[in-house]
Amino acid sequence: MTEKKTLVLGASPNPIRFSYKAVKSLQRHNVPVVPVGIKKGEIGGIDILTDRPHMDDIHTVTLYVGPARQKDYYSYLLSLQPSRIIFNPGTENREFMEMARKESIEVLEDCTLIMLNADRY
Repeated sequence: MTEKKTLVLGASPNPIRFSYKAVKSLQRHNVPVVPVGIKKGEIGGIDILTDRPHMDDIHTVTLYVGPARQKDYYSYLLSLQPSRIIFNPGTENREFMEMARKESIEVLEDCTLIMLNADRY
């Protein structure tokens, strides 16, 4: 698998949350991962970042926050200039999808966990 450094937005230290499972699965698939959330903690030895750090090398953003909360992150996520944004089930947001497409960012409505397990990541 090619290196597709991924920012997981909505990362949670709670092992029953899908964002937690996604970070662990990305690690298992040797994908560099940056968890960003609102609660401090760690997942698989990686600290969850609670600020909005600038990074130049993010390939994929995968969303685990609902549309109402996404608005606070629009400009931040677009400023990272990712190649794609994955809207996991429950995070679909037409407004943000259109904004991303206008910036030539690929938009996927899919499930990160299924993509990884099916070798479609």
